[in-house]
Amino acid sequence: MIYLDNSATTKPSKEVLTSFITVSEKYYGNPSSLHGLGSTAANLLDKAREQAAAIIGANKDEIIFTSGGTEANNLAIKGITESVMHKGNHIITTQIEHPSVWNVYKELQQKGFKLSILEVGKDGRISLDELKNLLTEETILVSIMHVNNEVGTIQPIEEAGKLIKKYSSAYFHVDAVQSFGKIPVMVNQSQVDLLSISAHKFHGIKGTGLLYKRANASMLPQVAGGNQESGLRSGTQNVAGAVSMAKAMREITENYNAYLVSTLKTELIHYFSALPYTCILTPEAFSAPHIINVSVPGLKGEVIVHALEREGIYISTTSACSSKKAEISRTVQAMGFSPKIAKGSVRISMAYTTTKSEIEQLQKVWSTVIPSLLKGIKRK
Repeated sequence: MIYLDNSATTKPSKEVLTSFITVSEKYYGNPSSLHGLGSTAANLLDKAREQAAAIIGANKDEIIFTSGGTEANNLAIKGITESVMHKGNHIITTQIEHPSVWNVYKELQQKGFKLSILEVGKDGRISLDELKNLLTEETILVSIMHVNNEVGTIQPIEEAGKLIKKYSSAYFHVDAVQSFGKIPVMVNQSQVDLLSISAHKFHGIKGTGLLYKRANASMLPQVAGGNQESGLRSGTQNVAGAVSMAKAMREITENYNAYLVSTLKTELIHYFSALPYTCILTPEAFSAPHIINVSVPGLKGEVIVHALEREGIYISTTSACSSKKAEISRTVQAMGFSPKIAKGSVRISMAYTTTKSEIEQLQKVWSTVIPSLLKGIKRK
């Protein structure tokens, strides 16, 4: 089996699984309990928070552990807007956000917030001039994803943050689910106020994530309960999840070699560029090392996915959160590609464990399977 759907989820590392099991078996006390077992769990949670914070350049009190990226995004957007809506009702996001951001913004629009949507160019990047022109005194929140989950485009986060702080008093939220571990993410070197991360995107456990919230950011909790996580995320804390996430963050930071992954991506770009029936959607510049999106106009993406699966190769169509819906990719359409190209697009996403031989095998299988599928369509 060759697994190339790492943007959907990664395989948990053995060390991460071991840490999760160990904490679950030996240190299963409720960290809110007063007895010794509870205190031990609380100390482990505190240490995990401290380690996670240090890796992204934050203070430990600025880390809120969540169930993943979706919850982190929801908490950031809803928590901020509800807290500062008395200051204004203008919010800004982009055309190509993940559903856990896009759908929340659409929901807020229905509730009366004024929503501005940043367009993207053929390379999937926003226009900083457009962002500058949209910012007003009424703007209270801007959300821009760091790396697009479908095509891999990297947004100019640092430049955007400077504009947001210069021309408004808005908070700046960044969905870093696809970027953490692959390209540098340091909140103390940017103007980011809120940052979302999900562990299963970098060999951690599903159901674990975090939200970085700058200390001076005003936020209202979205779940009422026992006031865990500084009162912002009630519910018994997942100590094993937090500890294993901190472990996964350390591992990916130490082991990820962006150059080696980029080398494999470059090899794929050269291969697909030489094929008359394949169109590359991922921009050549300003894109993450691990994602490449290509299209075979005339075929459906899901047909390509299943054809490669029969050969033991696993890729995907759009994001895993929306791939089962019969919809054309919002991201690909926003970049100006035709519906025909959008329908035929698939995503290949690598991990730091991906090998050159696996990429060569993908090329070998692609060269046989895809022409065969195209011939089948012509015969029909």
